[in-house]
Amino acid sequence: MSTINRKAVRSRVRARIRKKLSGTSARPRLAVFFSNQHVYAQVIDDTKGHTLVAACTKTLGLSRANVETAAKVGEEIARKALAAGVSEVVFDRGGFLYHGKVKSLADAAREAGLKF
Repeated sequence: MSTINRKAVRSRVRARIRKKLSGTSARPRLAVFFSNQHVYAQVIDDTKGHTLVAACTKTLGLSRANVETAAKVGEEIARKALAAGVSEVVFDRGGFLYHGKVKSLADAAREAGLKF
């Protein structure tokens, strides 16, 4: 019997999500990633293949990947995106469940002015 690990499951879910989502110039993709220590968020224009803005806990001087730091990264990415002229995005949860850190980041970005 084969053992299914979380990394393989997340990889399959991520591929299924990315098949359906694509960021355009008018509505770029907000991609999130969580490592064990840090939270990363990027606003990406997939048609050009460019990252428009990015934020992470490293640049904010935070050292933990938890719900509170995810909310701070969400606020920062929204502030930077609005400054760059991006007000609407497509949310790419990156294969992670929409719960906890992912929900916290998304809610903070919405409250800061981004529209999903």
